[in-house]
Amino acid sequence: MRLATYEHRGERRAGVIGTGRLYPLPRDVSVLDLTRLGLPGALRLGRAALAGAPGPALADVRLLPPLEPPTVRDFVAFEEHVEGVVRSVSGDAAVAPEWYEAPTFYFTNPYAMIGTGDSMPVPPGCTELDFELEVAAVIGRAGTNLTPEQAHEAIFGYTILNDWSARDLQRREMKVNLGPAKGKDFASTLGPWLVTADEFAGRHDADGFLPLGMTVAVNGVEIGRDLLSNMGWPFAELVAYASRGTWVRPGDVLGSGTCGNGGCLGELWGRRGRLDPPPLKPGDAVTMTVEGIGMIVNTVVAGVDAKPVAPARPRPRDRPDR
Repeated sequence: MRLATYEHRGERRAGVIGTGRLYPLPRDVSVLDLTRLGLPGALRLGRAALAGAPGPALADVRLLPPLEPPTVRDFVAFEEHVEGVVRSVSGDAAVAPEWYEAPTFYFTNPYAMIGTGDSMPVPPGCTELDFELEVAAVIGRAGTNLTPEQAHEAIFGYTILNDWSARDLQRREMKVNLGPAKGKDFASTLGPWLVTADEFAGRHDADGFLPLGMTVAVNGVEIGRDLLSNMGWPFAELVAYASRGTWVRPGDVLGSGTCGNGGCLGELWGRRGRLDPPPLKPGDAVTMTVEGIGMIVNTVVAGVDAKPVAPARPRPRDRPDR
């Protein structure tokens, strides 16, 4: 089942995707509410919507991010991506041994979600804007210290994630050994909808990976192509690790990390030693497609000018009197 949040004639609704149409859910029900209901209950409610009167045509609505996630964790689970981006951001030529020991993630901004079709303003001060092609799992069952088997059952569904990156800002921030911060928190695309996990039953390989094709193009020219199954860990392992010593809750979004083989420009810049292809600029349209999920498209537009940032003051050494 494909669950969407959309805007039509000024009204925001949640609905189920039918054949070219939206089938609205009750007005007081959001996609986040469905994740809290759990997958079996959400499917029952979705089937009831599909049996009701059809809503607007898909072509007549603005698709919003499918849900407003309480938290967004973004992993870095593709070794090929790490190889190229590490070289681009820090100049190192090798993947850190620690990458292989356990999945690594950072928390990004849940208030900066945009949908397919939305414009992507260049963030203030950025001259090296980049896309990042990912798939995200959405949680549908609360849990802590989950086993991989429990974590697999906790996944409600999947959506496409574009973890936009300001590479020049990120490069400076990472030298402080903290972050990324403003290199990342300005926007992430989720969409076009949330595909429930039952749609992928029987599609996992023997090791628990989903072999879904992933592609990204800029202005119609393909830049990257990979398989989701090239992750270093399957989603069940990522969710289990995220729950270690803490909780994952319904609606939480967990990104796979950027795929390899051109899943972002930064990987290619690191491999080629130059900004080729060039950074994104206003007017560029970025299209991402994932097998079994769908397609998202965003066009880059000019952003606001950056305000000057005051440098740190000379470091004081005053101490309180004893």
